[in-house]
Amino acid sequence: MLQGVVDNMDNNCTMSECYPELCIFPQYALQYIRTPLFILNTTYDVYQFHHILVPTSADPHGVWNHCKQNPLSSDLIVQVMLNALRFFMEYSHRRGLFINSCFAHCQSESEETWSGADSPRVNNKTIAEAVGDWYFGRRATKEIDCAYPCDNTCHNLIGLRSSFEHYNGTSRFEQLT
Repeated sequence: MLQGVVDNMDNNCTMSECYPELCIFPQYALQYIRTPLFILNTTYDVYQFHHILVPTSADPHGVWNHCKQNPLSSDLIVQVMLNALRFFMEYSHRRGLFINSCFAHCQSESEETWSGADSPRVNNKTIAEAVGDWYFGRRATKEIDCAYPCDNTCHNLIGLRSSFEHYNGTSRFEQLT
């Protein structure tokens, strides 16, 4: 598998799993990571929804279009993601996370979303504040946002009938309403 990558994975993971190659996926590998770790992500990653969830090449008849184009139809996907992080959230004080409900991708590379005055917030914390609290050990940082579309701090709210076709492949998004 992948040029012997299993040989370079955490031995505790590969020895514990019936299929050692599963250790390449975070839901299996996270529990074996001992170094401090911070996860920054959205529950609705635009890039993943458009290109990975069900790529157009895998769905030539558009059977999955409703799910891919309607944010409110993705509750199951969000639950699967949050369940994959359950062990991470519950059993480590050296781990932090910031998961908001914005439709975005790569929020850490822009000053505007990282620490700007109108930066997305969860529990009134910007991404920079949450990462800083975790990094400097000021407090446990496990911030999880409310479900879409409740967060009015997002920069890219998408109208319920709008398509992800407007996503242009970069970290900047048009305001769609």
